[in-house]
Amino acid sequence: MLTLTGMPFRCCDGIPRRSFLQIGSLAVGGLSMPQILRAEANRGSTSNKSVIMVYLSGGLAHQDTFDLKIDAPKEIRGEFNGIDTSLPGYQVGELLPLTSQCVHRMSVVRSIVGLRDEHSSFQNVTGYPMDQSNREGKPNFGSILSHKLGQSDPAVPAFVDLFPTMQHKPYNSPKSGILGPAHRSVQADGEDLASMKLRFVEPGQLDNRRKLLDSMDRFRRDADASTVRNMDATYGKAFDVLTSSRLVNALDVTKEDPRIRERYGMGSSKHLGDGAPMWNDQLLAARRLVESGVRCVTVAYGFWDTHGNNFKYLKDHLPLFDKGISALVNDIYDRGLDQDVTVCVWGEFGRTPKINKDAGRDHWPRVGHALLCGGGLKVGQILGATDKLGSDVLDRPVHYQQVLATLYHTVGLGEDPSINDISGRRLPVLDPGIRPISELI
Repeated sequence: MLTLTGMPFRCCDGIPRRSFLQIGSLAVGGLSMPQILRAEANRGSTSNKSVIMVYLSGGLAHQDTFDLKIDAPKEIRGEFNGIDTSLPGYQVGELLPLTSQCVHRMSVVRSIVGLRDEHSSFQNVTGYPMDQSNREGKPNFGSILSHKLGQSDPAVPAFVDLFPTMQHKPYNSPKSGILGPAHRSVQADGEDLASMKLRFVEPGQLDNRRKLLDSMDRFRRDADASTVRNMDATYGKAFDVLTSSRLVNALDVTKEDPRIRERYGMGSSKHLGDGAPMWNDQLLAARRLVESGVRCVTVAYGFWDTHGNNFKYLKDHLPLFDKGISALVNDIYDRGLDQDVTVCVWGEFGRTPKINKDAGRDHWPRVGHALLCGGGLKVGQILGATDKLGSDVLDRPVHYQQVLATLYHTVGLGEDPSINDISGRRLPVLDPGIRPISELI
């Protein structure tokens, strides 16, 4: 087991920490020493297509952000005016001035259908409702990428989950399901990213590891002294790979240019309601992680279940959302990552068109929305439309599984990906007939 700030979790290789010193070779997670060395030699040439998924726990009101209804009756319209964006003719809510200027770098899907009225992350990260996901062992999106693509680099895991442990348990990230523990995420749950340590690379353990390797290969050194120098050098190189601190360094946002960190806005690790914090450092950490070679990073961001005081709540929290999401989108493009890194921002559903007696908006699964950018997608598009009340989809309905299909497409898994469970059975990832959003690919 690997522990970050006191929370135990499983290493990306699926091997408990207790077993780390019990392994009889350099093989880790199915990688032999020659495989490790080949991966090391090929570093920089391996494709590193990746996804950052930002889950908005609770469901963000679409009418107040990305699907304004300025001309609707007062009980529908809400308090916010629209502001122009970098896409002529399209407006977003006035509390999103920074995001408004990078809309040309994303596509906004305003017509997502097929959603359930359930407060959970399961539809977003597995493609299925919670009960079906649990019953059938549907894997997390990141676990599927781990299974299908593997690690781009043996020094970093394929899948890092930055979901904090939330009070409402269904908000928390689903696990690897039928893919088994080998494809579970590295779960970084803690209050201080900068203080995280990889416990399996503590000095004492490293010393023990070297002793184990030495004892295992003593007979080889005795048998053929002429190869000792080359063998020792080879093992040393592999050892350095296995004990890499790249994951820890990527999580340590204090190493980032202070100006970039300020652009994101640091936010706070304090949870909102029974959901996630608005911790913009995690958005920055996500970008750093994909740059280090991680295939998938999932982030739970904020709490948007605004049954009461919707407008006051959004006034308090949307400015930080605006800062963090716009910084992430711009960072992806400014750093030349837009062909390889896909960003998806969405929640489990929209909110009711009619404002309730508590000045809030309730659950509305008939309409959802998502922001997509990077990944070589065709951006600068506003897809789909709802009626004048924001109640129902009028144009270009997009099933929520199509969003996931689009993400699979951006990492090279094709239009109809499938997986093999731990028993070898071949299973589809999504429902039959689900295809990526054609306008985006």
